[in-house]
Amino acid sequence: VEFVESGGGLVQAGGSLRLSCTASTSRGRIGPMAWYRQAPGNQRELVAVRADGGATRYADSVKGRFTISKDSAKDTVYLQMNNLRSEDTAVYYCNAGVIQLGRPVDYDNWGQGTQVTVSA
Repeated sequence: VEFVESGGGLVQAGGSLRLSCTASTSRGRIGPMAWYRQAPGNQRELVAVRADGGATRYADSVKGRFTISKDSAKDTVYLQMNNLRSEDTAVYYCNAGVIQLGRPVDYDNWGQGTQVTVSA
């Protein structure tokens, strides 16, 4: 799977950023897509996921502030991040699942990551 991520940067606390990620594959089609993040010294954690059927799920720490959406025609997922906090500072990674013949076959596909830094 190939990824193109964009949208990271430096923002003050309380500000907003929008991340985007376009995934492509020749092995089937792109299914569920998600955003994870990893701060220095921490494990990678799930931020938000959009299932193949459209259902979404969020980490408790971002509920009410972040919104995940997807343009299925473009296999592009977005993460709108509002009211950012210093603890949101991390490298954000896009993740995509591959569907073949109607069945999920591979979820271990990652973008290169984009840095989000929130200053206090």
